Amino acid sequence: MTEHDFLKLASQGFTRAPVVAEARADLYTPLAVYLKLAHGPHSYLLESVVGGERFGRYSFIGLACAERIEARNGAVRRLLRDARGSDVCLERTEGADPFEFARAWLKRQRVAPVPAALRFGGGLVGYFGYETVRHVEPRALQGGKPDALGTPDMLLLVSDELAVVDNLRGKLYLVVYADPREPGAYHAARERLEQLRARLAAPLPEAMLLAPAAQAPAMDPAPVTRSFTEEQFLAAVRRAKEYVYAGDCMQVQISQRSSRPFAAPPLELYRALRGLNPSPYMFYFDFGDHHVIGASPEIMVRLAGETITLRPIAGTRPRGATPEDDARIADELLADPKERAEHVMLIDLGRNDVGRVAATGSVRVTEQMVVERYSHVMHIVSNVEGRIAPGLDAVDVFKASFPAGTVTGAPKVRAMQIIDELEPVKRGVYSGAVGYLGFNGDMDVAIAIRTAVLKDRMLHVQAAAGIVADSDPQSEWQETLHKSRAVLKAAALASADPGPEGQAAA
Repeated sequence: MTEHDFLKLASQGFTRAPVVAEARADLYTPLAVYLKLAHGPHSYLLESVVGGERFGRYSFIGLACAERIEARNGAVRRLLRDARGSDVCLERTEGADPFEFARAWLKRQRVAPVPAALRFGGGLVGYFGYETVRHVEPRALQGGKPDALGTPDMLLLVSDELAVVDNLRGKLYLVVYADPREPGAYHAARERLEQLRARLAAPLPEAMLLAPAAQAPAMDPAPVTRSFTEEQFLAAVRRAKEYVYAGDCMQVQISQRSSRPFAAPPLELYRALRGLNPSPYMFYFDFGDHHVIGASPEIMVRLAGETITLRPIAGTRPRGATPEDDARIADELLADPKERAEHVMLIDLGRNDVGRVAATGSVRVTEQMVVERYSHVMHIVSNVEGRIAPGLDAVDVFKASFPAGTVTGAPKVRAMQIIDELEPVKRGVYSGAVGYLGFNGDMDVAIAIRTAVLKDRMLHVQAAAGIVADSDPQSEWQETLHKSRAVLKAAALASADPGPEGQAAA
């Protein structure tokens, strides 16, 4: 964009305009770009591995964000970090709906389009915790649960400086926003881009170099505590089965939290998890006082242009040792009547969720019960799409799908009420959604599963088992342990590395 083009945007009513610099990315990994440009509070790294086997086209690196929106204790605040690193409250609303607050903020922005080559060029990036569902379905939660983590119910960074790596074309785009109404804004943005180019070209300081990947210790000595004792969990499963037998629900997802000490650098955990469990949604968020790090296999919902996509996953088996073994296991998975019944239920839930915000007659199942393979497991996956109805936006689509049926059960509202009764602690980030609401109206959010929260030198990971009429309580207990294993193993690997000196988990 030339300066002339930039200045013309002011007369068109735009208050934010992207100034973009392009570079070759073949010498930079997304992790290296993050370390050089963004490493620090209120930054993020988003990556993707498609089908567990090849990198997705784009990676997004969010540079330190000065502004953020936070929902906590019934209030929504818009905060600005000043030059001294202190927070200044720009706006505070008591009793506000955080979804409506985010929608109103986005509507106030007059943002010029980014180049078409970029799938995402800035917006609100972060998470919606599970408990924000009270603003979607007030009947679901009673409230008042213990909240040992103390993280916000919603935390969204205003991402207006970012790097986008196009892994397919080997290109790197640096994006800086400026106000075309402000004198000198274009030249200031260009100077900022040159500073970022110089930081990319410079070698990483030795103190920031990550340690080489470690071998997992034979025994991880860190003690793990859980939100349930085994007997308490088994009792909760038995109670959930009673609700299923009574016809209250068809399935309910009962989760438990595992916690352990963690003093290694948070980025080492991301690095270990990335290697152990490459997934379609890999994310690293540094929120200052806590980190959210995950490798989620499952989209919650996506809006790209007018197309809504929801992709339910249900049914899991380990990968086979040989191609023949792999094929046999996949056939067994697809033939399992329990897995098929659960998956069909989730397809119906997905069609219903998309149908609430889609144009009449546009909802269709474009893939049905296909096996998708990842590094260690395979899943049954389907794909539901629809065209967004006129007058609706990304927030409407989000609320229609939230939370995902795969982390609640069905029917959703009754399942959430049972979860609220039986689970002993607030879920927080777990089973909420992680991703972005773009300035351009697009949205892409994953379900917050296979996700760690690091806070106060502790790591927390949560996992659920789907309880149906014929569930075996002991097997469901083991399933929750199995689903937490990848994150806990990554924690053991990260803790075996000394990492950069002086860096520790928040």
